[in-house]
Amino acid sequence: MILVLVPIAVLLSALLYQTAGAIRDRRAYPPPGRIVRVNQTNLHLHEQGEGSPAVIFESGIGASSLSWAVVQPKVAAFTRTASYDRAGLGWSALPKAPRTVPGMIQELHSLLLQAKIPPPYVLVGHSFGGLLVRAYAAQYPDEVTGLVLVDPVSVSAWSNCGEAELKRLRLGRNLSLRGGWAARFGLVRAALAILVKGGRWFPKLAARMSGPEGTTALTNLTNEVRKLPPECWPAVRSHWSEPRCFRALAAYLDCLPEAARYAAQMRPAQNIPIIVLSASTATKQELEERERWVAESGVGRQIQAPNSGHWLHLDRPELLVDAIRELVQSRRSLRA
Repeated sequence: MILVLVPIAVLLSALLYQTAGAIRDRRAYPPPGRIVRVNQTNLHLHEQGEGSPAVIFESGIGASSLSWAVVQPKVAAFTRTASYDRAGLGWSALPKAPRTVPGMIQELHSLLLQAKIPPPYVLVGHSFGGLLVRAYAAQYPDEVTGLVLVDPVSVSAWSNCGEAELKRLRLGRNLSLRGGWAARFGLVRAALAILVKGGRWFPKLAARMSGPEGTTALTNLTNEVRKLPPECWPAVRSHWSEPRCFRALAAYLDCLPEAARYAAQMRPAQNIPIIVLSASTATKQELEERERWVAESGVGRQIQAPNSGHWLHLDRPELLVDAIRELVQSRRSLRA
């Protein structure tokens, strides 16, 4: 009887700990923007500033609107801005439909329509978000007046990826699903709470349970989060204490090869100015691919930012702000 009751008591305690923590987080870290109903899913939209054209930020594959916390206020000083959380991430609810590029583009289009943010837009996309904003421009060219791609994901690499890359994706998906189960029973919440208080043993133990890849993933995530303003850290911690974000990340990783194949086949938008900001760590193949995108557009350029990693908008935010200002001012001059 004891062998049965003790595990049940432990599981119930873990569920109670997770539930109580989630309730506290919702009260302590409410969404900074508003919740908009799109396709039976609640999406979080964060707006700042006034003016036209509006600048729309699209985050990386597992990131939220918080990833723009450094850049968005600076851009909001000279025009209207909006960042949002894709379904399942940040403060947004899980999606009702499978993740596809046309579906995600339609969600963003409906979100901007319902939020009454009129075009034209300067679209800014980081990593996977770069793929999405290029697809948006191809789908709705009359609504887009400029693109800024921040170290965008390689379409050619992921549309024709080999077994090694597919294995990496499957591993990432499996780690995300395991993270979701760990979050459901409060393990992620406990690990992050101990990590914040200076403890190292429990988070490391939790990561090692997922193998060396888990340890690397935890280290990389921690390093990137620390680049955000400290006031953002508690909200990021609360999001990744929820199973929802892990389930969403698994879904986005699942769709990456198909999303890249879709982007590789789409007809690129022409005569839309494009500025590509590449990290100093970008490969030769990535740089050459991005040069082709600039050539296809017919207007724009690529800039390789020194001393920058993949999260270039946190390493060199001033370069991104300058690129966005250039496209905003170009549109205003044209309109004048």
